[in-house]
Amino acid sequence: MIFSNIKKKFYQHRCESVAKSYGKDFKVNGESYVTPNTTLGDNVNFNGMKIQGNGSVTIGDNFHSGIECMIITSIHNYDEGSAIPYDDTVISKDVIIEDNVWLGNRVTVLAGVRIGEGAIIQAGSVVVKDIEKYAIAGGHPAKTFKYRDIGHYEKLKKEKKFH
Repeated sequence: MIFSNIKKKFYQHRCESVAKSYGKDFKVNGESYVTPNTTLGDNVNFNGMKIQGNGSVTIGDNFHSGIECMIITSIHNYDEGSAIPYDDTVISKDVIIEDNVWLGNRVTVLAGVRIGEGAIIQAGSVVVKDIEKYAIAGGHPAKTFKYRDIGHYEKLKKEKKFH
């Protein structure tokens, strides 16, 4: 238990030291990495988040990640490059995750994606394109299969009932 708390404090400190900015009540409960291009809102909870690449990552308020999640903001130049399978060029694209988003365990978010407010991404999914607000999406590639009860969501939001 003591070793676990030391690791949590280490990852917390490292994320706070590296991130461009972070809001109040930022919590790191598992192995996590961010980049200097990472901006975090209030009440962000990482239970194992690895952010890599040169693109910027903006995560809104009340975000929760499951274990072993990844956000990748840079890709190799495979289409227009000077070598196969890819050249030395790196293409970076930003990722935006809006407020009140929950990523299940082992979700991967790829470069250039926006995940809308209140969305839930099912465990094991790979997000390769934008996800609408209130959507519940899953799979590889992640596709919306359901939406939250928007009336209930808005009621809880108005009452400021955030986990």
